[in-house]
Amino acid sequence: MTSKLIKDYFRTDKLPHIWCPGCGHGIMMRSVVQAIDNLGLDKDKVCVVSGIGCSSRASGYMDFNTLHTTHGRALAFATGVKLARPELEVIVITGDGDCAAIGGNHLIHAARRNINITTIVFNNNIYGMTGGQYSPTTPKNEYGTTAPYGNIDKSFDIPALAAAAGATYTARGTAYHAKQLSKLIENGIKNKGFSLVEGISICPTYYGRKNKKGSVVDMMTWLKDNAVDVKVAEKLPAEKVAGKFLIGEFKNATEPEYTEEYMKIIERFQKER
Repeated sequence: MTSKLIKDYFRTDKLPHIWCPGCGHGIMMRSVVQAIDNLGLDKDKVCVVSGIGCSSRASGYMDFNTLHTTHGRALAFATGVKLARPELEVIVITGDGDCAAIGGNHLIHAARRNINITTIVFNNNIYGMTGGQYSPTTPKNEYGTTAPYGNIDKSFDIPALAAAAGATYTARGTAYHAKQLSKLIENGIKNKGFSLVEGISICPTYYGRKNKKGSVVDMMTWLKDNAVDVKVAEKLPAEKVAGKFLIGEFKNATEPEYTEEYMKIIERFQKER
């Protein structure tokens, strides 16, 4: 990370961060900041909201208007911020458990409303902060402290879930493909509506050890070797994509944005008084 990014966008008195050695979250936090810098946003008009979990530590390190909220409720708080101050660029940083388990109801309704919030999911396939329990994105048959004989639940495809609920921008990147992830986040911020960008991270401490994924380098290499860009996948035969996962931009649509529609209701009410 460049000294400019650290100086301009981080609370240096809160560094170094407390993520485990090899965790992918630091890379993804940098991708968020790089996207903000690339877009030239006024940092005083950016609000970063997080819930609880490994991912949600990010808001404490980032030097914007920040809100560290309760578990699963980041999108509920962010909705309140956006309705009260629609001129702010509201960015939610959340984890796979925070977003898709306890916060799943808030996710589908924020997407349904198409409110102009950019949600970045730091997905490490596990509850890393609280002891390695399996999460809604832990792959089937993989292990967690609460799945000692293997997880039998089907894992969520979070971008597909958000798109089905009404999100107008969805994408996926990885901690390995950091530059692409920054670009996807940029596009999500530029979208005037609900955007969700999933970042596939790595958790060598709990998920990696429990599932014998090897070293940090092995886990990053796995991301490199198993991610296929959606545009490339369209041109490949099915057998070449089997067992892989897709990255890139999945949905980019234009629909009415919630806070603008809400203001129209207020204007109608004021005229009819």
